[in-house]
Amino acid sequence: MNEARRATRSPIAFFVHRLSGIALALFLPAHFYVLSLSLTNPALLDSFLAFTALPPVKAAETALVALLAVHLAFGVRLLVLELLPWRDPRNLRTMLVDGGIAFGALIAAAFFWVAL
Repeated sequence: MNEARRATRSPIAFFVHRLSGIALALFLPAHFYVLSLSLTNPALLDSFLAFTALPPVKAAETALVALLAVHLAFGVRLLVLELLPWRDPRNLRTMLVDGGIAFGALIAAAFFWVAL
């Protein structure tokens, strides 16, 4: 693998970590609102749950779970880079970015498998 490609992985991880954090921050208020429907308006909750059975919504849920897993993995990556000693930062960073992407893909695939 060439040096130019390897050097671009950390900024991509930085961007994906921030993007997934923003997506999760936007999702949480909507999630709490839907949870409140179980107490305030059960009929509306039932119609919303029927909506979530549609395939595009399942795909969006899978993407959200993937973003959550990537956000978790890249947050751990930042903690490792800041708190643990390491010798060769380029190899460690590459390994952590690849591991975070693989972790996110694995969790998304597992969620998609269960959601079917």
